[in-house]
Amino acid sequence: MTARNTTSTTTATTIGTTSVTDSATQQHTAVSGDLVALRRRLHGIPEVGLDLPQTQEALLAELEGLPVGIVLGEGLSSIAVTIEGTRPGPAVLLRSDMDALPVVELTGLDYASANGAMHACGHDLHMAALVGAIRLLCARRDELSGTVMAIFQPGEEGYGGAEKMVAEGVLGLTGALPIASYGLHVFSFLTAGDFFCRPGTIMAGTHNFDLEIIGKGGHAARAYGASNPILVASLVVQAIQSYATQKTRPDDPIIATVGAFNGGTAANVIPERTVIRVSLRALTSERLGEVFEEISAIADGIARGFGQTTAVTAGLPLPPTISSPGEDEFVGHAVAELFGPERYRVLSVSEMISEDFSYFLDATGGAFLFLGAAVEGDHGPFGPPSNHSPLVRFDDSVVGDGALLLADLAMRRLRMGAPETPGIAPEEVG
Repeated sequence: MTARNTTSTTTATTIGTTSVTDSATQQHTAVSGDLVALRRRLHGIPEVGLDLPQTQEALLAELEGLPVGIVLGEGLSSIAVTIEGTRPGPAVLLRSDMDALPVVELTGLDYASANGAMHACGHDLHMAALVGAIRLLCARRDELSGTVMAIFQPGEEGYGGAEKMVAEGVLGLTGALPIASYGLHVFSFLTAGDFFCRPGTIMAGTHNFDLEIIGKGGHAARAYGASNPILVASLVVQAIQSYATQKTRPDDPIIATVGAFNGGTAANVIPERTVIRVSLRALTSERLGEVFEEISAIADGIARGFGQTTAVTAGLPLPPTISSPGEDEFVGHAVAELFGPERYRVLSVSEMISEDFSYFLDATGGAFLFLGAAVEGDHGPFGPPSNHSPLVRFDDSVVGDGALLLADLAMRRLRMGAPETPGIAPEEVG
Protein backbone atom coordinates (compact mmCIF):
# COMPACT_ATOMS: atom_id res chain seq x y z
CA MET A 1 0.00 0.00 0.00
CA THR A 2 1.21 3.51 -0.84
CA ALA A 3 1.13 6.42 1.59
CA ARG A 4 -0.14 9.81 0.38
CA ASN A 5 0.77 13.09 2.06
CA THR A 6 -2.02 15.33 3.30
CA THR A 7 -1.98 18.84 4.70
CA SER A 8 -2.28 19.42 8.42
CA THR A 9 -5.00 22.05 8.23
CA THR A 10 -8.62 21.05 8.44
CA THR A 11 -11.86 22.16 6.86
CA ALA A 12 -13.84 19.50 8.68
CA THR A 13 -17.55 19.97 9.21
CA THR A 14 -18.29 20.59 12.88
CA ILE A 15 -20.96 18.86 14.88
CA GLY A 16 -23.62 21.26 15.98
CA THR A 17 -25.27 21.59 19.36
CA THR A 18 -28.81 20.85 18.25
CA SER A 19 -30.80 18.14 20.04
CA VAL A 20 -31.74 14.94 18.22
CA THR A 21 -35.35 15.85 18.88
CA ASP A 22 -35.02 18.58 16.24
CA SER A 23 -36.28 17.95 12.75
CA ALA A 24 -34.53 15.77 10.21
CA THR A 25 -34.17 18.85 8.03
CA GLN A 26 -32.11 20.61 10.70
CA GLN A 27 -29.98 17.51 11.20
CA HIS A 28 -29.23 17.22 7.50
CA THR A 29 -28.50 20.94 7.18
CA ALA A 30 -25.88 20.71 9.93
CA VAL A 31 -24.27 17.43 8.90
CA SER A 32 -25.11 16.46 5.31
CA GLY A 33 -24.72 19.67 3.42
CA ASP A 34 -22.77 18.83 0.32
CA LEU A 35 -22.82 15.06 1.01
CA VAL A 36 -25.94 14.64 -1.13
CA ALA A 37 -24.25 16.60 -3.91
CA LEU A 38 -21.19 14.37 -3.52
CA ARG A 39 -23.36 11.27 -3.75
CA ARG A 40 -24.87 12.52 -6.98
CA ARG A 41 -21.48 13.35 -8.47
CA LEU A 42 -20.28 9.84 -7.66
CA HIS A 43 -23.48 8.42 -9.13
CA GLY A 44 -22.60 9.99 -12.47
CA ILE A 45 -19.14 8.37 -12.72
CA PRO A 46 -19.73 4.69 -11.83
CA GLU A 47 -16.84 2.25 -12.33
CA VAL A 48 -16.84 -1.53 -12.14
CA GLY A 49 -14.36 -3.86 -10.47
CA LEU A 50 -11.06 -3.15 -8.74
CA ASP A 51 -9.67 -0.29 -10.85
CA LEU A 52 -11.75 2.84 -10.13
CA PRO A 53 -9.51 5.82 -10.94
CA GLN A 54 -12.24 8.47 -11.30
CA THR A 55 -13.98 7.40 -8.11
CA GLN A 56 -10.71 7.33 -6.19
CA GLU A 57 -9.74 10.79 -7.40
CA ALA A 58 -13.15 12.24 -6.52
CA LEU A 59 -12.87 10.90 -2.97
CA LEU A 60 -9.30 12.10 -2.55
CA ALA A 61 -10.45 15.60 -3.53
CA GLU A 62 -13.05 15.45 -0.74
CA LEU A 63 -10.36 14.45 1.78
CA GLU A 64 -7.94 17.21 0.79
CA GLY A 65 -7.04 19.45 3.72
CA LEU A 66 -8.33 17.16 6.46
CA PRO A 67 -5.94 16.13 9.27
CA VAL A 68 -5.79 12.49 8.22
CA GLY A 69 -3.33 9.92 6.96
CA ILE A 70 -4.05 8.37 3.57
CA VAL A 71 -2.73 5.10 2.16
CA LEU A 72 -3.64 3.98 -1.37
CA GLY A 73 -3.91 0.39 -2.50
CA GLU A 74 -1.30 -1.06 -4.82
CA GLY A 75 -3.31 -3.70 -6.69
CA LEU A 76 -6.67 -1.92 -6.49
CA SER A 77 -8.03 1.63 -6.19
CA SER A 78 -8.61 1.47 -2.44
CA ILE A 79 -8.20 4.34 0.01
CA ALA A 80 -7.39 3.83 3.70
CA VAL A 81 -7.85 6.91 5.87
CA THR A 82 -6.60 7.15 9.45
CA ILE A 83 -7.91 9.71 11.94
CA GLU A 84 -5.64 9.72 14.96
CA GLY A 85 -6.91 10.90 18.30
CA THR A 86 -4.82 13.03 20.63
CA ARG A 87 -4.69 10.21 23.19
CA PRO A 88 -3.34 6.68 22.68
CA GLY A 89 -5.76 3.83 22.30
CA PRO A 90 -6.99 1.05 19.99
CA ALA A 91 -8.31 1.29 16.44
CA VAL A 92 -11.82 0.94 15.05
CA LEU A 93 -12.52 0.38 11.35
CA LEU A 94 -15.31 1.93 9.25
CA ARG A 95 -15.82 0.79 5.67
CA SER A 96 -17.57 1.83 2.47
CA ASP A 97 -17.57 -0.05 -0.81
CA MET A 98 -16.86 1.93 -3.99
CA ASP A 99 -17.69 -0.08 -7.11
CA ALA A 100 -20.72 -0.03 -9.39
CA LEU A 101 -22.41 -2.68 -11.54
CA PRO A 102 -22.38 -3.37 -15.31
CA VAL A 103 -25.99 -2.17 -15.57
CA VAL A 104 -27.37 0.42 -18.03
CA GLU A 105 -29.28 2.93 -15.93
CA LEU A 106 -32.96 3.52 -16.80
CA THR A 107 -34.05 5.77 -13.91
CA GLY A 108 -34.30 8.98 -15.94
CA LEU A 109 -32.77 10.97 -13.06
CA ASP A 110 -31.07 14.20 -14.07
CA TYR A 111 -27.83 12.91 -12.51
CA ALA A 112 -28.12 9.40 -13.98
CA SER A 113 -25.07 7.61 -15.31
CA ALA A 114 -24.57 7.50 -19.08
CA ASN A 115 -21.43 5.35 -19.30
CA GLY A 116 -23.02 1.89 -19.32
CA ALA A 117 -22.43 1.22 -15.63
CA MET A 118 -24.61 2.15 -12.64
CA HIS A 119 -24.45 2.55 -8.88
CA ALA A 120 -27.46 0.25 -8.70
CA CYS A 121 -26.51 -1.10 -5.27
CA GLY A 122 -26.18 2.24 -3.48
CA HIS A 123 -22.42 2.30 -2.98
CA ASP A 124 -22.44 5.97 -3.94
CA LEU A 125 -24.51 6.66 -0.81
CA HIS A 126 -22.10 4.58 1.27
CA MET A 127 -19.09 6.61 0.07
CA ALA A 128 -20.77 9.93 0.77
CA ALA A 129 -21.79 8.77 4.26
CA LEU A 130 -18.24 7.69 5.09
CA VAL A 131 -16.82 11.01 3.88
CA GLY A 132 -19.28 12.71 6.24
CA ALA A 133 -18.23 10.44 9.11
CA ILE A 134 -14.57 11.31 8.49
CA ARG A 135 -15.35 15.02 8.66
CA LEU A 136 -17.24 14.58 11.92
CA LEU A 137 -14.43 12.55 13.47
CA CYS A 138 -11.79 15.04 12.38
CA ALA A 139 -13.71 17.71 14.28
CA ARG A 140 -13.44 15.58 17.46
CA ARG A 141 -9.85 14.36 17.25
CA ASP A 142 -9.01 15.90 20.61
CA GLU A 143 -11.58 13.60 22.23
CA LEU A 144 -10.45 10.38 20.54
CA SER A 145 -8.34 7.89 22.48
CA GLY A 146 -7.13 5.80 19.60
CA THR A 147 -7.49 5.75 15.84
CA VAL A 148 -10.40 5.45 13.43
CA MET A 149 -9.60 3.72 10.15
CA ALA A 150 -12.03 4.67 7.38
CA ILE A 151 -11.51 2.54 4.30
CA PHE A 152 -12.98 2.84 0.82
CA GLN A 153 -13.01 -0.59 -0.84
CA PRO A 154 -13.34 -1.39 -4.57
CA GLY A 155 -14.47 -4.70 -5.97
CA GLU A 156 -17.28 -5.63 -3.58
CA GLU A 157 -19.51 -6.89 -6.40
CA GLY A 158 -17.80 -10.24 -6.88
CA TYR A 159 -14.22 -9.08 -7.42
CA GLY A 160 -12.78 -10.01 -4.02
CA GLY A 161 -11.99 -6.45 -3.00
CA ALA A 162 -12.17 -6.99 0.77
CA GLU A 163 -9.97 -10.06 0.64
CA LYS A 164 -7.42 -8.19 -1.50
CA MET A 165 -7.32 -5.24 0.89
CA VAL A 166 -6.75 -7.59 3.82
CA ALA A 167 -3.97 -9.32 1.87
CA GLU A 168 -2.31 -5.94 1.23
CA GLY A 169 -2.19 -5.36 4.98
CA VAL A 170 -4.90 -2.76 5.56
CA LEU A 171 -5.81 -4.26 8.95
CA GLY A 172 -2.27 -3.65 10.23
CA LEU A 173 -1.93 0.02 9.27
CA THR A 174 -2.04 1.21 12.88
CA GLY A 175 0.26 -1.53 14.15
CA ALA A 176 -2.52 -3.51 15.80
CA LEU A 177 -5.68 -5.24 14.65
CA PRO A 178 -8.79 -3.03 14.96
CA ILE A 179 -10.96 -3.98 17.93
CA ALA A 180 -14.12 -3.79 15.79
CA SER A 181 -15.35 -2.99 12.27
CA TYR A 182 -18.61 -1.32 11.25
CA GLY A 183 -20.33 -0.87 7.91
CA LEU A 184 -23.79 -0.16 6.57
CA HIS A 185 -25.76 -0.86 3.41
CA VAL A 186 -28.69 1.07 1.96
CA PHE A 187 -31.68 -0.79 0.55
CA SER A 188 -34.35 0.62 -1.73
CA PHE A 189 -37.08 -1.61 -0.28
CA LEU A 190 -36.65 -0.57 3.38
CA THR A 191 -38.32 2.50 4.90
CA ALA A 192 -36.15 5.57 4.43
CA GLY A 193 -34.24 6.58 7.55
CA ASP A 194 -34.80 3.40 9.54
CA PHE A 195 -31.80 1.34 10.68
CA PHE A 196 -31.85 -2.45 10.83
CA CYS A 197 -29.64 -5.03 12.50
CA ARG A 198 -29.93 -8.48 14.08
CA PRO A 199 -27.85 -10.80 16.24
CA GLY A 200 -25.52 -13.22 14.47
CA THR A 201 -25.83 -13.78 10.73
CA ILE A 202 -27.29 -10.75 8.97
CA MET A 203 -26.38 -11.72 5.37
CA ALA A 204 -25.83 -15.01 3.60
CA GLY A 205 -22.67 -16.49 2.16
CA THR A 206 -22.50 -16.98 -1.59
CA HIS A 207 -20.67 -19.12 -4.13
CA ASN A 208 -20.77 -18.22 -7.82
CA PHE A 209 -19.63 -20.64 -10.50
CA ASP A 210 -19.79 -21.36 -14.23
CA LEU A 211 -21.13 -24.75 -15.29
CA GLU A 212 -20.14 -25.73 -18.82
CA ILE A 213 -22.09 -28.45 -20.63
CA ILE A 214 -19.97 -30.06 -23.36
CA GLY A 215 -21.78 -31.87 -26.15
CA LYS A 216 -21.19 -32.42 -29.87
CA GLY A 217 -21.88 -29.79 -32.48
CA GLY A 218 -23.55 -30.34 -35.83
CA HIS A 219 -26.29 -29.35 -38.25
CA ALA A 220 -29.72 -28.49 -36.89
CA ALA A 221 -31.33 -30.82 -39.48
CA ARG A 222 -29.20 -33.74 -38.30
CA ALA A 223 -29.66 -33.56 -34.55
CA TYR A 224 -29.31 -37.34 -34.34
CA GLY A 225 -25.69 -36.96 -35.46
CA ALA A 226 -24.93 -34.36 -32.77
CA SER A 227 -25.55 -33.95 -29.04
CA ASN A 228 -27.09 -30.60 -28.23
CA PRO A 229 -25.69 -29.03 -25.02
CA ILE A 230 -28.42 -26.36 -25.02
CA LEU A 231 -31.03 -29.06 -24.45
CA VAL A 232 -29.06 -30.61 -21.62
CA ALA A 233 -28.28 -27.23 -20.07
CA SER A 234 -32.00 -26.39 -20.02
CA LEU A 235 -32.66 -29.62 -18.11
CA VAL A 236 -29.86 -28.74 -15.70
CA VAL A 237 -31.44 -25.33 -15.04
CA GLN A 238 -34.75 -26.99 -14.18
CA ALA A 239 -32.99 -29.50 -11.95
CA ILE A 240 -31.17 -26.74 -10.07
CA GLN A 241 -34.42 -24.93 -9.35
CA SER A 242 -36.14 -28.16 -8.29
CA TYR A 243 -33.23 -29.01 -6.02
CA ALA A 244 -33.38 -25.62 -4.30
CA THR A 245 -37.15 -25.92 -3.79
CA GLN A 246 -36.85 -29.38 -2.24
CA LYS A 247 -33.79 -28.73 -0.08
CA THR A 248 -34.52 -25.36 1.48
CA ARG A 249 -35.98 -25.08 4.99
CA PRO A 250 -37.42 -22.07 6.87
CA ASP A 251 -34.62 -22.31 9.43
CA ASP A 252 -31.91 -23.13 6.86
CA PRO A 253 -32.79 -21.49 3.54
CA ILE A 254 -30.80 -21.92 0.36
CA ILE A 255 -31.07 -20.05 -2.92
CA ALA A 256 -29.78 -21.22 -6.29
CA THR A 257 -30.15 -18.72 -9.13
CA VAL A 258 -29.14 -19.15 -12.76
CA GLY A 259 -28.25 -15.63 -13.85
CA ALA A 260 -26.82 -16.29 -17.32
CA PHE A 261 -27.30 -18.90 -20.05
CA ASN A 262 -24.96 -18.73 -23.06
CA GLY A 263 -24.84 -21.17 -25.94
CA GLY A 264 -25.06 -21.22 -29.70
CA THR A 265 -24.56 -18.69 -32.48
CA ALA A 266 -27.23 -19.50 -35.07
CA ALA A 267 -30.60 -21.25 -35.32
CA ASN A 268 -29.33 -23.90 -37.69
CA VAL A 269 -26.13 -24.75 -35.78
CA ILE A 270 -25.93 -27.10 -32.81
CA PRO A 271 -23.06 -25.78 -30.64
CA GLU A 272 -20.33 -27.74 -28.92
CA ARG A 273 -20.75 -26.05 -25.55
CA THR A 274 -23.22 -24.15 -23.40
CA VAL A 275 -22.39 -22.28 -20.19
CA ILE A 276 -24.74 -21.43 -17.36
CA ARG A 277 -23.72 -19.12 -14.52
CA VAL A 278 -25.02 -20.05 -11.08
CA SER A 279 -25.19 -18.13 -7.80
CA LEU A 280 -25.66 -20.16 -4.62
CA ARG A 281 -26.56 -18.69 -1.22
CA ALA A 282 -26.77 -20.19 2.26
CA LEU A 283 -26.42 -19.06 5.86
CA THR A 284 -23.31 -21.11 6.70
CA SER A 285 -20.14 -21.87 4.79
CA GLU A 286 -20.62 -25.58 5.44
CA ARG A 287 -24.09 -25.59 3.90
CA LEU A 288 -22.82 -23.56 0.96
CA GLY A 289 -20.17 -26.20 0.27
CA GLU A 290 -22.69 -29.04 0.44
CA VAL A 291 -25.06 -27.33 -1.99
CA PHE A 292 -22.25 -26.62 -4.45
CA GLU A 293 -21.10 -30.26 -4.45
CA GLU A 294 -24.62 -31.67 -4.81
CA ILE A 295 -25.65 -29.35 -7.65
CA SER A 296 -22.40 -30.06 -9.48
CA ALA A 297 -23.07 -33.80 -9.16
CA ILE A 298 -26.67 -33.45 -10.37
CA ALA A 299 -25.55 -31.51 -13.45
CA ASP A 300 -22.86 -34.06 -14.21
CA GLY A 301 -25.34 -36.93 -13.90
CA ILE A 302 -27.81 -35.32 -16.30
CA ALA A 303 -25.06 -34.57 -18.82
CA ARG A 304 -23.69 -38.12 -18.70
CA GLY A 305 -27.17 -39.49 -19.30
CA PHE A 306 -27.04 -37.77 -22.69
CA GLY A 307 -23.47 -38.73 -23.40
CA GLN A 308 -22.15 -35.29 -22.53
CA THR A 309 -19.72 -34.00 -19.92
CA THR A 310 -19.45 -30.98 -17.62
CA ALA A 311 -16.69 -28.63 -16.49
CA VAL A 312 -17.01 -26.36 -13.47
CA THR A 313 -15.17 -23.05 -13.03
CA ALA A 314 -15.80 -21.85 -9.50
CA GLY A 315 -15.04 -18.59 -7.79
CA LEU A 316 -14.04 -18.43 -4.15
CA PRO A 317 -16.94 -18.84 -1.72
CA LEU A 318 -17.85 -15.69 0.19
CA PRO A 319 -18.59 -16.41 3.87
CA PRO A 320 -21.75 -15.17 5.60
CA THR A 321 -21.74 -11.73 7.21
CA ILE A 322 -21.92 -12.32 10.97
CA SER A 323 -21.99 -9.65 13.67
CA SER A 324 -20.23 -10.37 16.95
CA PRO A 325 -22.31 -11.25 20.05
CA GLY A 326 -23.90 -8.17 21.58
CA GLU A 327 -22.96 -5.86 18.72
CA ASP A 328 -26.54 -5.65 17.45
CA GLU A 329 -27.59 -4.29 20.86
CA PHE A 330 -24.66 -1.86 20.74
CA VAL A 331 -25.89 -0.58 17.36
CA GLY A 332 -29.50 -0.42 18.52
CA HIS A 333 -28.55 1.61 21.59
CA ALA A 334 -26.59 4.08 19.46
CA VAL A 335 -29.47 4.52 16.99
CA ALA A 336 -31.97 5.00 19.82
CA GLU A 337 -29.87 7.71 21.49
CA LEU A 338 -29.11 9.54 18.25
CA PHE A 339 -32.43 9.36 16.44
CA GLY A 340 -34.98 7.80 18.78
CA PRO A 341 -35.91 4.14 19.39
CA GLU A 342 -38.56 4.18 16.65
CA ARG A 343 -35.80 4.43 14.05
CA TYR A 344 -34.26 1.06 14.97
CA ARG A 345 -35.67 -2.28 13.76
CA VAL A 346 -34.53 -5.81 14.56
CA LEU A 347 -34.48 -8.00 11.44
CA SER A 348 -36.44 -11.18 12.04
CA VAL A 349 -34.57 -13.18 9.40
CA SER A 350 -31.20 -12.99 7.69
CA GLU A 351 -30.99 -11.32 4.29
CA MET A 352 -29.91 -13.74 1.55
CA ILE A 353 -27.94 -11.03 -0.25
CA SER A 354 -24.21 -11.37 0.46
CA GLU A 355 -21.45 -8.91 1.41
CA ASP A 356 -17.67 -9.24 1.45
CA PHE A 357 -17.57 -7.09 4.60
CA SER A 358 -17.65 -10.57 6.13
CA TYR A 359 -13.84 -10.68 5.74
CA PHE A 360 -13.43 -7.69 8.04
CA LEU A 361 -15.92 -8.98 10.60
CA ASP A 362 -14.28 -12.41 10.65
CA ALA A 363 -10.93 -10.76 11.42
CA THR A 364 -11.96 -8.05 13.90
CA GLY A 365 -15.53 -8.55 15.07
CA GLY A 366 -18.08 -5.76 14.92
CA ALA A 367 -21.40 -5.33 13.16
CA PHE A 368 -23.05 -4.70 9.82
CA LEU A 369 -26.36 -2.87 9.55
CA PHE A 370 -28.91 -1.77 6.99
CA LEU A 371 -30.22 1.73 6.31
CA GLY A 372 -33.56 2.12 4.58
CA ALA A 373 -33.55 4.39 1.53
CA ALA A 374 -36.91 3.73 -0.14
CA VAL A 375 -38.22 6.55 -2.32
CA GLU A 376 -41.74 7.47 -1.23
CA GLY A 377 -44.32 6.36 -3.79
CA ASP A 378 -41.74 4.40 -5.78
CA HIS A 379 -43.75 1.21 -6.31
CA GLY A 380 -44.47 -1.24 -9.08
CA PRO A 381 -46.32 -4.55 -9.43
CA PHE A 382 -43.55 -6.26 -7.42
CA GLY A 383 -42.88 -3.41 -5.00
CA PRO A 384 -40.17 -0.76 -5.41
CA PRO A 385 -37.31 -1.62 -7.78
CA SER A 386 -34.67 -3.42 -5.75
CA ASN A 387 -30.94 -2.96 -5.52
CA HIS A 388 -29.26 -4.08 -8.79
CA SER A 389 -32.27 -3.06 -10.89
CA PRO A 390 -31.66 -0.54 -13.73
CA LEU A 391 -34.70 1.33 -12.37
CA VAL A 392 -33.66 1.46 -8.70
CA ARG A 393 -33.65 4.83 -6.95
CA PHE A 394 -32.52 5.73 -3.43
CA ASP A 395 -33.65 8.49 -1.10
CA ASP A 396 -30.28 10.17 -0.58
CA SER A 397 -31.56 12.38 2.23
CA VAL A 398 -30.54 9.47 4.52
CA VAL A 399 -26.82 10.01 3.80
CA GLY A 400 -26.39 12.46 6.69
CA ASP A 401 -27.88 10.03 9.18
CA GLY A 402 -25.58 7.30 7.91
CA ALA A 403 -22.58 9.60 8.44
CA LEU A 404 -23.69 10.45 11.98
CA LEU A 405 -24.18 6.86 12.98
CA LEU A 406 -20.86 5.63 11.56
CA ALA A 407 -18.97 8.38 13.38
CA ASP A 408 -20.85 7.75 16.60
CA LEU A 409 -20.28 3.98 16.49
CA ALA A 410 -16.53 4.54 16.12
CA MET A 411 -16.40 6.97 19.04
CA ARG A 412 -18.55 4.77 21.27
CA ARG A 413 -16.45 1.71 20.54
CA LEU A 414 -13.20 3.56 21.25
CA ARG A 415 -14.73 4.77 24.49
CA MET A 416 -15.30 1.13 25.44
CA GLY A 417 -11.66 0.34 24.61
CA ALA A 418 -10.41 3.45 26.42
CA PRO A 419 -12.99 4.57 29.03
CA GLU A 420 -11.86 8.20 29.11
CA THR A 421 -12.97 8.75 25.48
CA PRO A 422 -16.33 10.54 25.22
CA GLY A 423 -18.86 9.58 22.58
CA ILE A 424 -21.07 11.89 20.55
CA ALA A 425 -23.70 12.99 23.03
CA PRO A 426 -27.25 13.21 21.64
CA GLU A 427 -27.54 16.91 22.50
CA GLU A 428 -24.44 17.60 20.38
CA VAL A 429 -25.74 16.03 17.18
CA GLY A 430 -26.88 18.56 14.60
